[in-house]
Amino acid sequence: MLRALRSELSLFAFGLAAALTIGWSQGYLKLAVAVYILGYLIRHLYYCWCFLAWSHGQKNELPEGNGLWTEIFHQLRLRQRRYRRRKRQLAKILKRFRQATEALPDAAVVLGDGLEIEWFNKAAAHLLGFYPKDKGLRITSLIRHPDFVNYLEHAKFGQTITIQAPSREDIQLEVRVVPYLPDHYLLLAQDVTQIRMLERQRRDFVAHASHELRTPITVIKGYLETLMDSEEASLSPTFRPVLKRMDDQLKRLQYLIDDLLYLSRLETSQNKPSAMQPVDMEQLLADIIDELDQLKEPHAPIRLQLESQKHLLGNEQELRSAFTNLIVNAVKYTPATGAITVRWHTSRQGGYLEVADTGPGIPAEHLPRLTERFYRVPGAELLNPTGTGLGLAIVKHVLNRHQGRLEVTSQIGQGSTFRCCFPAERVVQPKTAAAAP
Repeated sequence: MLRALRSELSLFAFGLAAALTIGWSQGYLKLAVAVYILGYLIRHLYYCWCFLAWSHGQKNELPEGNGLWTEIFHQLRLRQRRYRRRKRQLAKILKRFRQATEALPDAAVVLGDGLEIEWFNKAAAHLLGFYPKDKGLRITSLIRHPDFVNYLEHAKFGQTITIQAPSREDIQLEVRVVPYLPDHYLLLAQDVTQIRMLERQRRDFVAHASHELRTPITVIKGYLETLMDSEEASLSPTFRPVLKRMDDQLKRLQYLIDDLLYLSRLETSQNKPSAMQPVDMEQLLADIIDELDQLKEPHAPIRLQLESQKHLLGNEQELRSAFTNLIVNAVKYTPATGAITVRWHTSRQGGYLEVADTGPGIPAEHLPRLTERFYRVPGAELLNPTGTGLGLAIVKHVLNRHQGRLEVTSQIGQGSTFRCCFPAERVVQPKTAAAAP
């Protein structure tokens, strides 16, 4: 930059010296200087016009220029070349992106600030029934499913919803909307018809198989009870432990079938529980603990800690099942010398039920899988031989149906805490609580 400035000053000084020499020799010194300055200004105005014409696209190339303008035009040419190179690179990236999105089996739709369609791939045309003429239309004018409209109105972009395809009712789509700019959104829709069909078949199989197993188990249990109720004289001592073992395993199988049937009912029923009403948490928890205290087997004392008198809006039977599973688990995995605390408290964020125990604790690597069906922490069968591995799966389903979630914290040797978190809209005052429609 200094070099260009020195060049401009040298050019100005040389021209001024020439004008002074000519004007002095001819006797028109002032006129010569004035003409030179006017020419100097005209030169700058010309190069300014060249720059403006080039910037407005009226000229394709910049002149070579001289003095300071040589450096200015050179830097502009460099920037222009870098811009063109970057533009070509961006065009290639955009082309590859479009080729990749066109190859996706999932529908991808770019939405503007007003949720109008700006672009979509071939999968969107197939799954959503879009046409090129639909660009510029608002997405809700083409996908009118009530759940989808509610999803957009409440901006539930952290969740996914499942709806029927607008063009075909036999296709189930899992839809997610992702904000990727302050005023743009990316809609992704995946065909989950096969997955949903397999899930339905699995649920139906489990429900039917469990139901069919109940009859033979009931018959076997009846014969077994008849044998065990026989007089001691007529029953050989050799068979007594065998029959006791059979009875224990039959009870475990009965628990398993009952849990499977209940879990199937939760999965096959509607997403939201029916018969929603304000549930008195104090009374519900007290009843559960009182029932457990009637057990003959000794267990750790259960302490009920109520920090709120507010009720919970939901299905009392389902909530009782979930809370009973949590408390029974604490009883089974906590030694009689330990302690169990059941705590109910609320805040502005919602309601919280905590079941804390002083049991052996759960290794951190097993925490993410606790709510999976039939998953049991290695060694748990020694402390709970009658467990089915379905209790926490039932808890998870019940909480999902009440818009809640399960949080688990645990430390080896210090115990575990299971926390049920419910949204604020489900926490109601006892006096003003009213059943939901």
